[in-house]
Amino acid sequence: MDNVQPGGKKQIALNIVNAKAKHKGFGAGSIDLNNVSPVIIDRGEAVIDIGAMHAKSKVEKGIKFSMNREDVPDGRQVWVVWVAVDRTPEGQHYGGITACEMWIDTEARRGWKILADHVNKLDAALKRKVILEGLGSAERAALKTLLIAHNEEWWTASPEELKAALSV
Repeated sequence: MDNVQPGGKKQIALNIVNAKAKHKGFGAGSIDLNNVSPVIIDRGEAVIDIGAMHAKSKVEKGIKFSMNREDVPDGRQVWVVWVAVDRTPEGQHYGGITACEMWIDTEARRGWKILADHVNKLDAALKRKVILEGLGSAERAALKTLLIAHNEEWWTASPEELKAALSV
């Protein structure tokens, strides 16, 4: 989850362009996505899948998505969880975490998700919010296990609100 650019390269960030933005060089007016990682929770297992940043996670590849939930009657529930890592003078910790639902029918190659929800939840994680509505106890446990296994120091230093949201 810690994306370090090798050899002094400039880090890539998503530019925010609006009437108020006055761009003054590389990275001015941008959101840094280097400190956020997507986690996919599928069938009770949580894995970091960077492909989800561009809707190309392992479970999303080859799936045609619809905004109509009825188009995927035999789908299984899959979660994309955005995890933001915060850096402070004391060190790093998990700062924001949000969960987005989608339904996938691998055999029919059909899926359901609301892209706007995924984008808004990514933004909320970057703003250090904790939003895990709909995530069941098994999914919360899998996510907590993954976060601790990935970096126990970050987990220990994380806000109590985040830890409480993952308590089962």
